[in-house]
Amino acid sequence: MAEDDLSPLEAELADVERAVQRRVEPGALAAGVVVGMLMLVASLSLPWTGSIRGFEVLLGRAELGVLPVLFVVTSFGFGVVGSIAALATRWWGLAWMCAVGSGFSIVTGVWAIWSRQVTVLHGGDPAGFGLVLAVLGMVVLTFSWVRIALSR
Repeated sequence: MAEDDLSPLEAELADVERAVQRRVEPGALAAGVVVGMLMLVASLSLPWTGSIRGFEVLLGRAELGVLPVLFVVTSFGFGVVGSIAALATRWWGLAWMCAVGSGFSIVTGVWAIWSRQVTVLHGGDPAGFGLVLAVLGMVVLTFSWVRIALSR
């Protein structure tokens, strides 16, 4: 009879254990995420090429081609929105999503810088400080999220 009384408690403990296993504890590594997010947000107000600022690319007001647009969408999506969601919920799956998505954003960011440098030969403007800062912010975010996700 005593075992029957404990079975609901065992079931509740198993549910709590599963919930804890799906969480990450970023601790001091969350500071790296915040620094990366600040770098990314600051880069949106700086020139990405010529006089075109990052937020203009994000809002679709400037035409720079596919690669800078792909970079700004992935970096803002994974770097800002995803990071906020992952820090708020502390879900392990979101931490991995941010790590992988931030890594993908680094690749698209380097392609975006390359695409701007190629246009210089044809009279275009080179990559600005804001675009480079955004890529560096994504590097910080990628390393921070990988360390957080692997710490579990």
